[in-house]
Amino acid sequence: MQVDVLHVHLLPGVTVYHFTAWDGASRWSVGQVYSRVSSRCAADFLDQLQARCPFPIRSIQIDGGSEFMGEFEQACQKAGIALYVLPPKRPQRNGGVEQAHGIWRYEFYASYPLPTTIRELRPLLQWWEQVYNLLRPHQALKQRTPAEYLREVGYEVPDVSVSHMY
Repeated sequence: MQVDVLHVHLLPGVTVYHFTAWDGASRWSVGQVYSRVSSRCAADFLDQLQARCPFPIRSIQIDGGSEFMGEFEQACQKAGIALYVLPPKRPQRNGGVEQAHGIWRYEFYASYPLPTTIRELRPLLQWWEQVYNLLRPHQALKQRTPAEYLREVGYEVPDVSVSHMY
């Protein structure tokens, strides 16, 4: 999994920090928003990631941001997840999650009228995550969804009824 943080400006003076995880094999993506960037938020995101992925997380690739130190490193170690830290100023080595950021930015944040509070935004974010993983075909997966791909390789992915409209 590749993990990174996207800064999203919902309104002037209203910024949220969108943690994104992206799997290169299945294209599965998980997102969560926070009001700040910290290792505590990153550790919480790791818990969210493990709960919302239909496969075990064995390793995570990150940039060297301070949010991926301290509590996040301890949480990875406790979960037995190998952590790979990229050299500074090399976003192209995390290209998959960078592309996923673009998809979140343009297909979610720029496409829907969104609330400006974390509490109201999170359910909509999880709705769109399900659209992305369960309904949206991916060219890299030969027009299959991440869920279809994962089922084909033997993982159990629950069928969730997701509407295209929220």
